[in-house]
Amino acid sequence: MIKDILTIVIPSKNERDLIGMTLKLLNKQTNIIGTRVIICDSSDDLTREIISNEYYSNLKIEIIDGGLPSVARNNGAKITDTPYILFMDADIFLSDSETIYDSVKTIVNYNLHLVTCKFRCKGKYSFIFPTFEFFRDFFIRQSPCAIGGYMLFDKDKFDSLGGFVNEDKFAEDFHLSSKINPLFFLVVNKKVYTTDRRFRKKGLFYMLKMALLSMMNKDNPEFFKNDHNYWI
Repeated sequence: MIKDILTIVIPSKNERDLIGMTLKLLNKQTNIIGTRVIICDSSDDLTREIISNEYYSNLKIEIIDGGLPSVARNNGAKITDTPYILFMDADIFLSDSETIYDSVKTIVNYNLHLVTCKFRCKGKYSFIFPTFEFFRDFFIRQSPCAIGGYMLFDKDKFDSLGGFVNEDKFAEDFHLSSKINPLFFLVVNKKVYTTDRRFRKKGLFYMLKMALLSMMNKDNPEFFKNDHNYWI
């Protein structure tokens, strides 16, 4: 059973409009019954109340204190005792009920350290993620790159890397995934959907510029400690 080997960690902050749908779709995943979901929350809206007032029959949900994504994910990881840990974002929608099952099967069978999947969004920015994947596939043999919205880790490897860098305020997901040996990294052929809110808020040029700068600075830890106005 997945519940015996997997814990899911979701950071959240003021996600009352989205996290309900994320959890409803997560609840429909194959073989998910009894799986522990740790929500690391730092909200000042009704996010906690919305989570607590809903019943998800297949999930064992608990809420702990969060923070910035790096800190929140590490808080969840600290109380995880399963061999694998899946980091998801609060606005990730699993439209395929086999996504987690196939991801876990892949990381176990091939003895991998990190597995991610393909991302999609709707609207005028729908081309962004396929474009990102084209360049990621080109450079993947040199430096793995995973989006924090869906990162399935071997817990021992995650711990050996020290987890996410708590001081990272930007691209903490890329910073950590770039430390993985490419031979132990894989993108499974599954799609998850997310919102385009960050593209709408920050603009396409800014997002592309920061993605390029992140790759150029992957060996410069100081770069990731600056938020680069990402959260404004």
